[in-house]
Amino acid sequence: MLHAGEGMTTEERNSLPLSDFGLPKEHKFPMPDAAHVRAAESYFHWAPDDEKPQLARRILRKASEFGVEVHSENVLGWAKK
Repeated sequence: MLHAGEGMTTEERNSLPLSDFGLPKEHKFPMPDAAHVRAAESYFHWAPDDEKPQLARRILRKASEFGVEVHSENVLGWAKK
């Protein structure tokens, strides 16, 4: 079981569906819950620029799903590209 503030085990990460990743091809930016959506928002700047539009849109989609308000102008701006 995933808990906010704790890292995921390899087993937990491997059990996630691709739809739970911000960057599914690389299995990066997992977002199975609200805490991980917030983490993805805070680590967004580490994503490669060519991946940022896709990641930003996925963060916003997952944020909506979990009732998380996204405040990052960076994420919001890249989502429009």
